[in-house]
Amino acid sequence: MAEPPVGGIMAAATRILIVDDEAGVRETLAQVLEDEGFVPVQAATGEEGLRMLEANGIDLILLDVWLPGRDGLEILQMIKDRGMMTPVVIISGHANIDTAVRATKLGAYDLIEKPLSIDKTLLAVKNALTQRRLEEENRILRGRIETRTVMIGESEAIRRLQEEIRLAAPTNGRVLIQGENGTGKELVARLIHQQSLRRDAPFVEVNCAAIPDEIIESELFGHMRGAFTGAVRDKQGKFLAADTGTLFLDEVGDMSLKTQAKVLRVLQEQKFEPVGSTQAIQVNVRVITATNKDLAAEIKRGTFREDLYFRLNVIPFVVPPLRNRRDDISLLVSFFLFEFSREYGKRLKEISTEAIGVLKEYAWPGNVRELRNLVERLVIMVPGSRIGVNDLPDFLGGNRLSETASAVPSSGDTRSETLQEAREMFERAYLLKRLQELNWNIARTAESVGLERSHFYRKLKSLGISVPRKEEGEEGV
Repeated sequence: MAEPPVGGIMAAATRILIVDDEAGVRETLAQVLEDEGFVPVQAATGEEGLRMLEANGIDLILLDVWLPGRDGLEILQMIKDRGMMTPVVIISGHANIDTAVRATKLGAYDLIEKPLSIDKTLLAVKNALTQRRLEEENRILRGRIETRTVMIGESEAIRRLQEEIRLAAPTNGRVLIQGENGTGKELVARLIHQQSLRRDAPFVEVNCAAIPDEIIESELFGHMRGAFTGAVRDKQGKFLAADTGTLFLDEVGDMSLKTQAKVLRVLQEQKFEPVGSTQAIQVNVRVITATNKDLAAEIKRGTFREDLYFRLNVIPFVVPPLRNRRDDISLLVSFFLFEFSREYGKRLKEISTEAIGVLKEYAWPGNVRELRNLVERLVIMVPGSRIGVNDLPDFLGGNRLSETASAVPSSGDTRSETLQEAREMFERAYLLKRLQELNWNIARTAESVGLERSHFYRKLKSLGISVPRKEEGEEGV
């Protein structure tokens, strides 16, 4: 059995178009390619080859130069003009330097001469297919990177944030980004870098919370060989790696006071000494920081330096939590559905209006990251082409009706009610039942039904539910 021709490319899917006016050449090449596990397709003229290229999934073209009608180089030019990315290997019985140069300029992968060497032809074919596969992988990777630097949303909060990024990005001002976990602080940092004058220089990220305190200085400033046990070679630090570019210090509030002092010095002097060295290194770095902590409160506790805070907080940014931009949820869901459908090679799923409504009601403590993870789960696990309320996990409240049927008034009680009145009766009975079960604890009840606390209070008020006053010492909120 023939081996697959190129890593990752299955023979059955690899169609090679042979365009040559000599039937004997076409038949010989077709037989050789078939023996190697490829699927050969034949055309006697360039025009016929173009029609087959447009009508069939062709992975590679073996194209003769001397053809009746339009010659091979004209056909190659037409392929290029039409934006087709199929790799082309030129075949020529009278190859010369001019032909080779023209073919290369027109985008041909290789040129082989007649009489054809079977080994050279197969090598050219396999190399061209490998190159095509690598280019496709790079295209996919670029697409994934692009999705990491797109801010989705049309809410007032997001429009305001986008405008702030536009104004701050072209400057060298230090930026402090504050926001809850999962809101997209890293995305904001990347967008600032992308829109800055440093966009072509490195963007280097350091998660200060993920690096043990004993090695964070080495990570940031580098070290010299022999500086400490285990330092067997010199190491470049993140500040030097980000020279002329942007250094993003994520979760800067988790940095120790000792490291804070050294970072402060670098910000003041734009130079530092690697661990174990006495020679200062000059750098030109824009520092962007992010935190989910209240740094003003950390300063009062003595865990964050006030002078460093003022150095970092030149341009403050606040990324809103998802519960404060609920109108963006449907856009985010559509974007993530497309992203994961493409990543997993699945047909794009739809999501019902009712399901979107449930998603908008939830408080999203994990913010956009939690929503993204949920959509990935739905793309993978929902078998059909449409995501409905019943496909949502229970914690969102999508299956509330079946779980709380006992709270619904009997049909006799609702016979004369409108749909809206019946719904309000159901919601009132349901919320009263949950409040009683949780001893009228507002915070726990709001969390259990998937509502943010302020929204929960408004719901209770609209339904005429009064919460009993707690005696002194009891916790009701």
